[in-house]
Amino acid sequence: MKLFRAVIGALLDQQPIWAIVICVVVIVLALLVGYLISESKHKREEAKRAAALEAANMRIAESESKAGEIIRNANKEAAKLQNEALRNAESRKKEMMIEAKDEIFKLRSEADKELKERRKEVQFSEQRLLQKEEALDRKLENVDKKEEALNDKIKLAENKNAEAEKLRLDQQKLLEEIAGYTSEQAKKYLLDLVDAELVHDKALRLKAYENNLKEESESAAKEILTTAIQRYAAEHVSEVTVSVVPLPNDEMKGRIIGREGRNIRTIETMTGVDLIIDDTPEAITISSFDPVRREIARQSLEKLVCDGRIHPARIEEIVEKTRNEVEATIKEAGERAALSVGIHGINPDLVKVLGRLRYRTSYGQNALEHSTEVAFIAGLMAAEIGVDPVMARRAGLLHDIGKAIDHETEGSHVTIGAELARKYRENEIVINSIESHHGDVEPTGIISVLVAAADAVSAARPGARRENIQTYIKRLEQLENIANSFEGVDKSFAMQAGREIRIMVKPDIVNDDVITVMAHDIVKRIEDEMDYPGQIKVHVIRENRAIEFAK
Repeated sequence: MKLFRAVIGALLDQQPIWAIVICVVVIVLALLVGYLISESKHKREEAKRAAALEAANMRIAESESKAGEIIRNANKEAAKLQNEALRNAESRKKEMMIEAKDEIFKLRSEADKELKERRKEVQFSEQRLLQKEEALDRKLENVDKKEEALNDKIKLAENKNAEAEKLRLDQQKLLEEIAGYTSEQAKKYLLDLVDAELVHDKALRLKAYENNLKEESESAAKEILTTAIQRYAAEHVSEVTVSVVPLPNDEMKGRIIGREGRNIRTIETMTGVDLIIDDTPEAITISSFDPVRREIARQSLEKLVCDGRIHPARIEEIVEKTRNEVEATIKEAGERAALSVGIHGINPDLVKVLGRLRYRTSYGQNALEHSTEVAFIAGLMAAEIGVDPVMARRAGLLHDIGKAIDHETEGSHVTIGAELARKYRENEIVINSIESHHGDVEPTGIISVLVAAADAVSAARPGARRENIQTYIKRLEQLENIANSFEGVDKSFAMQAGREIRIMVKPDIVNDDVITVMAHDIVKRIEDEMDYPGQIKVHVIRENRAIEFAK
């Protein structure tokens, strides 16, 4: 290679053209040599493939010859097995034919034997049947003879009956002629006589039974009521419509009134009561017909006096806090009342409504105490006469439940109470007791009657109720209901013993131009629908507040 490069270099130095020609020739020779080498390699590979193909063909031919030999051997073996199987089948067939013939002979002999026995039985049955037919024929002959004798006796009896009927008619006719009555007339006369005697006896017995029952029931009722009242003797204190809050000194009155009366106005507006500040030393009187409002105002004033910070914002905070506490007290009162009479399983919402009766009065009698007393008395009477005392106490406790929300819902407390009981899925006995304790519907059970009696006993006890307070409260409630019936009214408070009513309206519904017309309409309604002494002052108040918080 080095020599070739040296020659090429020398040629390029001396003769460039010849050098190029020689290079071309060398390249062509190299390509030719490469082609020849590749061609020889390709031929060798072709020869190898041909040899391999020939060897494969030989192996295939050898395999085919072996397979043909195996198939021929298999065919020979199969023919041999087939011939052997045919010989075995033929011999088995002959054996089975012999066995079948033996079985057929055996069955045939048994069938012949059974047939002979059956024939003997049939012959015996035929003989017996012939004997029975002969006996039956003899019996039929005897029956025919007896039937003929019986027909003769029937004819003889019919003749005798005809003679007896004729004799009876003759005797009846003779009796009718003697008595002057026909048989129908005589029968009617006897029945009328017996009926009159029975009616008289029945009337006497019923009268005696009624008198006896009346005496016994009156005696039993007196004994039951006396026992129940003696076993449950509760005290009664008449409710009042005022509360007195003691003050540490008279200077506190001025702080409660506030600058230009703003504090006292805030208290009265928030609680809906009247604060009476007079010459009574170290005391303020709270006046309101609603005991809940009066209690909220009383507790709020006591807290403000103890706290010492008395201004409108603090008053609103204290009143709201006290209102929540009173609501909690109402719930506790309902639970305590249910527990005291031994009643469980009342719906929690219904217990809360029951607790509101603590601040409800009826003719001056506390409604919750009255309901508890009715429950005890009804339960005691039920135990005396053998009725379920637990159901009686439950019905007695809930009989006035409607009074807790009769300010908020239309209708009598009986109707409202029955709807409440149905809403909270109370027993039908309880619902009927609520509906019937004032005679609005008929009682459907003994417990309903006991609850009505217990209600009357509780209300009739000395000192239990006062008529004038109830009338006064109803008038104030009617005054507030008239005001609340107008659209846009938020809340209303009857004050000054019903001589004044303050009405808070919603500022986003009622504008300044409408409040004057509303005040006039309310006055007109009050004059048309109510009876009252003197005059009633109507205040319609519209107030806008903007509240923001500095952070």
